Amino acid sequence: MRSLRRAVKGIRWYVRELTDESAYDRYVAHLRKDHPDAPVPSRREFERARTDRQEADPRQGFRCC
Repeated sequence: MRSLRRAVKGIRWYVRELTDESAYDRYVAHLRKDHPDAPVPSRREFERARTDRQEADPRQGFRCC
């Protein structure tokens, strides 16, 4: 049973990294470590800003159009 949980946890980690779902978690960890006084944006604010950056500079994102 423990090995099954470990496998599921590993698959979940892999999928989150592959889809960049974990980007917000990494960003929050960075803010808390390097800029503890900075306000932490909500996930929605983070995703909106990231989408805006990708649309402003298509080379940063994976959009084709």
